[in-house]
Amino acid sequence: MLKYGDKIALGVSGGKDSLSLLHILSKISEPYGTKVYAITVDEGIDGYREEAVGNAKEFASKLGVQQLVLSYKELYGLKLDESLERRNGKKVAACTICGILRRRALDMGAKKVAANVVATAHNLDDALQTFMINLLSGDVERIKWLDPASEPKRIFGLKRIKPLMEVYEEEIAYYAFLNDIPFQTVSCPHMSESIRSDIRVILNRFEDAHPGMKYNMFRSMMNIAKNLKIETSRDAKPCLNCGFPCSGDICSVCSLLLSPLLQLTQKG
Repeated sequence: MLKYGDKIALGVSGGKDSLSLLHILSKISEPYGTKVYAITVDEGIDGYREEAVGNAKEFASKLGVQQLVLSYKELYGLKLDESLERRNGKKVAACTICGILRRRALDMGAKKVAANVVATAHNLDDALQTFMINLLSGDVERIKWLDPASEPKRIFGLKRIKPLMEVYEEEIAYYAFLNDIPFQTVSCPHMSESIRSDIRVILNRFEDAHPGMKYNMFRSMMNIAKNLKIETSRDAKPCLNCGFPCSGDICSVCSLLLSPLLQLTQKG
């Protein structure tokens, strides 16, 4: 995943997964000639993000890791809470809006620190939940990109890695506990809007009844991703509005920002 001299932009939300990965990468960075930066994105969710952002700042400082904090307000003109108020009953999940904007914010943060690698702390459970969401929604192309080796690499020369992708969420929680890594105590108030929560419960029930089922499913997911034959120009041309690589004329971020749903003004 990494080589000598890499500059790693790690998405650090302030939760147990990203702080655990920060703890691991900070240990190996100096001896192996890599440099890690903590990129924290403040989406602007009142009563929820304050604790996590605080955890991220405190832990990065403790480890001596340089941190960059970016906010939706700074990048897009509105906090997530403010953007959700503009939905006016439209059936667009908060996680859909947040995910599109957060991924772009992380890319922008990586560019600011001149990183060549973007790391995220997605765990085994996250990967399987995403796989099921894509499967149930019929979004076949996105299944292919669940394999990090297949993901486009031409976003400002960035490579993407997911070092915890084969690790149970439960095991990461144990690691955090044993290493005195802070836990976030508040759940996202918008988590119930997504089908992800329902899938999480179902997969955990399967794993409890049939231990090892998650790893079997992970292998199936990776085989499907590696063998999907999809012709796509997803990273072939720049967005006409912002210049970020995309498969169409306008990228998903600009499509969202310029849509009647939000009518935001992009500042980044």
